[in-house]
Amino acid sequence: MMFSQELTSSLTLQTDARVVLFVLDGLGGLPHPKLGLTELEAARTPNLDELASNGVTGLSVPVVPGVSPGSGPGHLALFGYDPVSSNIGRGALSALGIGFNLNSSDLAVRLNFCTLDDSNNVIDRRAGRISTEHNKQLIKELSGIVIDNGKIELATESQHRAVLVLRDGDFCADVQETDPQQTGVPPLRPEPLCKDAESTSVALCQFLQGVEDLIGDMTPANFVLMRGYSGLPDLKPMGDLYKISPACAAAYPMYRGLAKAAGMAVLEAGDTLIDGVNTICSKWTDHDFFFLHYKDPDARGEDGDFDGKVASIEQADSVIPDIMNMCPSAIVITGDHSTPANLGQHSWHPVPFLISSKWCVPDNVSGFGERSCMSGGLGTFSATDTMRLLLSHAGRMKKFGA
Repeated sequence: MMFSQELTSSLTLQTDARVVLFVLDGLGGLPHPKLGLTELEAARTPNLDELASNGVTGLSVPVVPGVSPGSGPGHLALFGYDPVSSNIGRGALSALGIGFNLNSSDLAVRLNFCTLDDSNNVIDRRAGRISTEHNKQLIKELSGIVIDNGKIELATESQHRAVLVLRDGDFCADVQETDPQQTGVPPLRPEPLCKDAESTSVALCQFLQGVEDLIGDMTPANFVLMRGYSGLPDLKPMGDLYKISPACAAAYPMYRGLAKAAGMAVLEAGDTLIDGVNTICSKWTDHDFFFLHYKDPDARGEDGDFDGKVASIEQADSVIPDIMNMCPSAIVITGDHSTPANLGQHSWHPVPFLISSKWCVPDNVSGFGERSCMSGGLGTFSATDTMRLLLSHAGRMKKFGA
């Protein structure tokens, strides 16, 4: 059968209808052991509940059942790309998001500043989420590191996150990531996974030695973890696929990078959710597809902060009237994956999903939550169906076949 992106692309229509994809990063959760409610179920969300009551809901699966997705594949699925064959390493997304002009021969690497103890074990994978200003000072310190077979460029992303780009060499992404994804163990080594990656492994080892020499005695950030090795992505632009003029309002660099990789215009969206909403409002007549990203639910979930995630969802609910005042022809509200606070990381659980438009046949769901969405009219479906559902509910899809 034709992949859904190709089918969707062949049926799209160019109209004046405007749509919004509002992604609450890490939206899905698990019941609190005492409350018995998920973060979304515990949150006071009158506006989301009203949309759910008048729209249609379900649960989306970002990749396949049982697989915990990263943010990259989670979003690519929502944009209608195959999250497996189109997967892009986090390094390239971060680099694009902060304005790096990647060349085809470059290799981008996502860095996390971390904390190692005296036994070289990771005790904090995020170095206490150091400030962005502290990050900039560390990057300045590390920018003098020299490798034998190329050049390095470093840049701050946000808080504990940074980007390393290897240039002017023969680099390969098939290298083991050094983030062990747990504490109490040492970082992994960037071992080559194929013969072509041996020189890249040497370059990364030289870089890590330089990091240890320069900041190894500091606190709380005294080392870096590396993952998401990737070169310049090559995706067919969403504008060409769906006959839309897409734009992104995202505060966080990686998601601006995802948008740029998918061919979206990246808007200056400020630092807060309401900044992003106001940006969309100011550009409403310039584009007809708006991707609004909100990072806080995921960050609070990864920190194990149930109450903080509840509060972030309530913040998202508070901007719904401002979005709906723009009168989108259709709006989807969902997440790229689940990040339950009592798990403290991304999970495989399906994600609550709602779509609202005048063309909806409302289901019997009266509130937006995991268990209510289980009984929603959309059922449980692949997140790659999102663009087709969004465009069809805006009247931007023609009939298939005779």
